[in-house]
Amino acid sequence: MAQVSLQNVTKEYTNGTKVVDNLSLGIENKEFMVLVGPSGCGKSTTLRMIAGLEQVTSGKIFIGDKLVNDVPARDRDIAMVFQNYALYPHMTAFENMAFGLRLRRYPKSEIMQRVKEAAEILGITHLLERKPRELSGGERQRVAVGRAIVRKPKVFLFDEPLSNLDAKMRVQMRTEIHKLHIRLQTTIIYVTHDQVEAMTMGDRVAVMNKGVLQQVADPITIYDKPANKFVAGFMGSPPMNFMNGKIIKKNGKLYFYEGKIQVKIVEEMFSKLMPYVDREVIFGIRSEDIYDKLFVSYSHPENTVRVTCEVVEPMGSEVYLYLNTGKHTFIARVGAHDRPKVNADIDMVFDMSKVHFFDKDTEKTIV
Repeated sequence: MAQVSLQNVTKEYTNGTKVVDNLSLGIENKEFMVLVGPSGCGKSTTLRMIAGLEQVTSGKIFIGDKLVNDVPARDRDIAMVFQNYALYPHMTAFENMAFGLRLRRYPKSEIMQRVKEAAEILGITHLLERKPRELSGGERQRVAVGRAIVRKPKVFLFDEPLSNLDAKMRVQMRTEIHKLHIRLQTTIIYVTHDQVEAMTMGDRVAVMNKGVLQQVADPITIYDKPANKFVAGFMGSPPMNFMNGKIIKKNGKLYFYEGKIQVKIVEEMFSKLMPYVDREVIFGIRSEDIYDKLFVSYSHPENTVRVTCEVVEPMGSEVYLYLNTGKHTFIARVGAHDRPKVNADIDMVFDMSKVHFFDKDTEKTIV
């Protein structure tokens, strides 16, 4: 197993488009690192540069202590699992898993042993004689993963491997890949656009946007302490609610004011927000930090907001309320028992200890 290091890596096409811009990232030995971001953010290109399938324009990539910029993909000792499985349709599952080993002229006995071990780990021993057309999407993905496992590489690379599966199968395969990492104790770099996969699977998460690395941290830090507005809005479902407004000062206290609402800022945030008094900022609050006043005992006029409920969306164990202040719309995630009438005015309580503020110009986190 090995660590992977990217040092000031840039990928630029001949038309001047930078797909990856000055990316520096270290993946530790045996770590599960997730690269996440919207389509076109450069995450898959980064993975392909690590694999040797894309040339680096500038910068350095190390696998272990070895600089691999000019090392062919076949000699990098990595294994890649693709989104579209990339199985040979005329070969059985066994032959697909064994193909790479046969190319490297491994003895038949070792090929049999490695394929058998991988099949047992993935629970596909009974499928080894079937061809891809006889397998479900989840079974094909297991075969693709098995083909990587038998190589026993230094690094596993997963490029959105669950995108073609239905929702139930994605949850199941997410768990299987996580358990696989624990069992194999290997380095995994996993690319996805799904922030739920990123939050549930990664030891650390690297958030990318427009080719630029935005933040690298463990999932809880990414969620609770986002580095900027983009990370705050991308990580979380529903996404964080944002409102533009001003910081104002009254009687020694600070408030956020947006024209229709005014809420008191907790004292712990005063020192960082004091330079923004009478300036515009971006206010952010997650849907789970907004409560119906009827169901909380600690409401106060200074953190209570009168809104209109426009849509009630039952989700089973919880309900999403789509609310309008008259100037901004936002979403509250409340308990399943809380279902106000549509178009009714209701009082909602903001948990002001959990709100976020972002600089209006840079969109970087203030507090």
